[in-house]
Amino acid sequence: MMDYQALRFEHRRPADHAASAADMPTRHPVIIVGAGPVGMTLALDLAQQGIRVVLLDDDDKLSAGSRAICFAKRTLEIFDRLGVGDAMVAKGVSWNVGKVFAKDDLVYTFNLLAEDGHQRPAFINLQQYYVEGFLYDAVLQQANIDVCWKNRVVAVDNRIDGAMLTVESPDGNHLLAADYVIACDGSRSPVRKALGLESKGQTFRDRFLIADVKMTAPFPTERWFWFDPPFHPNQSVLLHKQPDNVWRIDFQLGWDADPEEEKKPECVRPRVQALLGADTEFEFEWISVYTFACMRMEKFRQGRVFFAGDSAHLVSPFGARGANSGIQDADNLAWKLALVSSGNAPDRLLDTYASEREYAADENILNSTRATDFITPKSEISKLFRDAVLALARDHPFARRIVNSGRLSLPATLHDSPLNTADSDEFHGAMMLGAPAVDAPVSVGGIEAWFLPCLGANFSCVTLGSSNELCFAPSPLEGEGWGEGDGGSDSTGSASSNRPPLPQPQPSPLRGRGEQIIASAEWIARYDAQPRTTYLFRPDQHVCARWRQYDEVAIKAAIARATCND
Repeated sequence: MMDYQALRFEHRRPADHAASAADMPTRHPVIIVGAGPVGMTLALDLAQQGIRVVLLDDDDKLSAGSRAICFAKRTLEIFDRLGVGDAMVAKGVSWNVGKVFAKDDLVYTFNLLAEDGHQRPAFINLQQYYVEGFLYDAVLQQANIDVCWKNRVVAVDNRIDGAMLTVESPDGNHLLAADYVIACDGSRSPVRKALGLESKGQTFRDRFLIADVKMTAPFPTERWFWFDPPFHPNQSVLLHKQPDNVWRIDFQLGWDADPEEEKKPECVRPRVQALLGADTEFEFEWISVYTFACMRMEKFRQGRVFFAGDSAHLVSPFGARGANSGIQDADNLAWKLALVSSGNAPDRLLDTYASEREYAADENILNSTRATDFITPKSEISKLFRDAVLALARDHPFARRIVNSGRLSLPATLHDSPLNTADSDEFHGAMMLGAPAVDAPVSVGGIEAWFLPCLGANFSCVTLGSSNELCFAPSPLEGEGWGEGDGGSDSTGSASSNRPPLPQPQPSPLRGRGEQIIASAEWIARYDAQPRTTYLFRPDQHVCARWRQYDEVAIKAAIARATCND
């Protein structure tokens, strides 16, 4: 396995830059600022859809230290679509089970994925530098991505028809022009600063110590969280296993702790020994102190500049919502930007990136704030309430729903998205409008497989046939087709000269081999399906419409709505 922490990258300027304002640079379709997990995910997604990308980063290396380590099932499914999921899961530590303790007592155990029939686990633990390394390996295979290290954005001219960046590098400043710029440059975002914008929210008066220690330990691959343990009284502790025999331990310190003093190995070692035992041998991999904060920008779109990941929103780390929500930002923006850039959707489709992901950020901030308030009560009454809930939770399941050691990351269901077509039929269950598609077993050519890889990179329309065959448009049922070149027609069938061509649903990539795809009982139950039930999925695999009968006219109208071509 490559040592991604040891990699250093040579500086070079992007192609088609200009040395001064007198020399107008060639305009790039998309410039992404920040080559972390969010920026590289977005670059990879756009490149695979044929959009050329310049990816800038102000450093010459991947992330230092493990940083984000918990990557959720939905994130893994996004990585699968981009071709990097297998590498992540093979290296990562998979887990579904967590345990909550109060003092020495086990309060309860939970399973985040109790049912069978899912390809991916609820979470994997994987150091951020591995995630970045696997993404970077994939980025290097894309001719459509120009990665430029040691290029720092210091000024942004956000114009009506594009953006001009002033970029600082070791051999001087230069200019870059782009149709669109996406800032994935972290919580201290230089792009946000250059535009005079800010994130607003709440900083919590508490600090936590991260100690990544390398050791051989008997703990299972589970998430363990302690409230007021005897080895760290009146505070909280979290324990996670990572690859390479590295264990993440988070110690609550309190607001009065001196961060610089607490980071010293001689101060951290007694805390770790109190948990593991004085005779346990270990070595430190990484030590850091962080402060809780929940913040976001007011608007994630600013003209031709978009913000994603920590540059747009910041949450407390418990619940694993930071990196996961950022990667979902990239998943939401990429297909919209690709459609607009290729002329298949109007610019206003990009406004829905901001509205949908601002909604998701608010949901994440709400959950993160509630977790922080429960983990670190700031009044005697709050602490009494928390301790009473923990006492009840030992014996009463209803109280366990109130215990909050960090509500773990789930993707947002975009209930009120303007891109959804309202139900005209009755459906039941969790697979609702705006939800990301849930995976389930299927049979492909008689071989056991999974549903999500059957969905392509564009809109997918799936109908359940009478023999449980999953039929994918453009010809989901015998005798019904989409025709040629009619994507730009209006609702009356006449040619529309002022609208972009309407994207069409595509057949499953697996059907190209002529293989029959059969739904399992799990798929039928999860999608509340019966013969002729039809689902329309967006390119990011969220449900945007569904019907009890296949209706080509309704499907075309739903695609028009989902691409703002209505």
